[in-house]
Amino acid sequence: MYQENHLAKRIRHASIGREDAPFLEVHPSGKIVSYGAFFANAEKIAAALVRVGVRPGDRVAVQAPKTVTMLELYVGTILAGAVFLPLNTGYTASEIRYFLGDATPKVLVCDPRNLAALTPVAKDCNVTTIWTLAADETGTLAQARGVESAGFTAIARAESDLAALLYTSGTTGRSKGAILTHLALASNSETLREYWRFSQEDVLIHALPIFHTHGLFVATNITLMAGGQAIFMAGFDADAVLGYMPKATALMGVPTFYTRLLGLDGLGDAAKNMRLFVSGSAPLLAETHDLWRAKTGHAILERYGMTETNMNTSNPYKGARRAGTVGFPLPGVEVIVADPETGSPLPQGEVGVLEIRGPNVFAGYWNMPEKTAEELRENGFFITGDIAVIDDHGYVSIVGRAKDLIITGGYNVYPKEVELLIDALDDVLESAVIGVPHPDFGEAVVAVIVAAAGSAPKGDAIKSGIAPELAKFKQPKRVILVDELPRNTMGKVQKNLLRQRFAGLFG
Repeated sequence: MYQENHLAKRIRHASIGREDAPFLEVHPSGKIVSYGAFFANAEKIAAALVRVGVRPGDRVAVQAPKTVTMLELYVGTILAGAVFLPLNTGYTASEIRYFLGDATPKVLVCDPRNLAALTPVAKDCNVTTIWTLAADETGTLAQARGVESAGFTAIARAESDLAALLYTSGTTGRSKGAILTHLALASNSETLREYWRFSQEDVLIHALPIFHTHGLFVATNITLMAGGQAIFMAGFDADAVLGYMPKATALMGVPTFYTRLLGLDGLGDAAKNMRLFVSGSAPLLAETHDLWRAKTGHAILERYGMTETNMNTSNPYKGARRAGTVGFPLPGVEVIVADPETGSPLPQGEVGVLEIRGPNVFAGYWNMPEKTAEELRENGFFITGDIAVIDDHGYVSIVGRAKDLIITGGYNVYPKEVELLIDALDDVLESAVIGVPHPDFGEAVVAVIVAAAGSAPKGDAIKSGIAPELAKFKQPKRVILVDELPRNTMGKVQKNLLRQRFAGLFG
């Protein structure tokens, strides 16, 4: 029944005829969700979506806790031929307004605790259906699912049709919606399944959020395509992850996972049954890589991806996993280092802007044809904005960013958004928001401010002044008061000098 839906066919194939096989073990209850039960519920949600008027190509937005039902909603949206739009659970109502206004979804699913704040926002943005989904799996989405029957016939969708819309920060303060096709998602997950050797025998510890590419399209899709099992955790709990390792085979995480696990006793013994540790979404410090190998005997496999492209490169499954590198281009993916001015490929060993081409690359930015033309070349190469070098052995290393984007704990923060809020405070003359190295988060958001005449603002007051308007991950971890910001002869703030000055702020 999924044959004509490109992505749905591929995420269902490995479990056909294995309806009783376990797909998810839910933490902490231990409840087992079989493949048959999971897809039956996804089919019911697809029917519920169609019942409220969702048609092929319509967007279905969700800002809700990580639950099995949210995963069912993802698959149900694909079955209904619609477009899945996951939103970070940390976003405030004012931030959500932009996404709903831009993407114009037909449906919004939210946490019941946020219903009162989001209902007027959704109505203003012409969202016709609002459902709720709580952390305990209850809500009006579950009720809508409950009145439907399984056996939904998937709406036909071609590989070029839109499957998901994910927003990412970019070169302006306005978030951009990356258009991800059925082909982009399916091809990338199939490649990773083979490259990382996932099978029905694997048990993945799934502690990543599912509003993000890493947890949704890498961890979840690979497990589905392999027909394996996942231990499904609502959030990262180092002690619980350690406890699951003896019965698991793989863990996908961000560097924060690994730094926190390194602080626990018994890590070496717990990791003996594991075959694979993957890290991404933020740079992994070489120190963390070396400590992990020393304690567990495993080398963490670091890879590199983006919202617009899914995964592009990976250290090898068999072969040297080199700290400080993100490995080789994945099969079918072309990677070049280009001159930032001309776009011409540079010789191996020279530093330039990384560009990517392959079936994994997005189709463009939602409602932004000019931005799409700027970053997606006519020849299919996507200009990532990352500064990179490819060594003599073919390993890719990301050595910096062409833009000021901050990646903290795997999440993107665009400094201008934070600066505008800080600059609006009475005690502040101007600010510069930068990312500095952090052992836990990869980068930490730091605000460097110049006080208004006659003022002496305190860091805590600055933080509390902007907190209501920003998701927590965007808020500065440190506020530093300086007499003036460094500028070049054109008057532009030299953030590179600030990053150098405060590089050792977190040790």
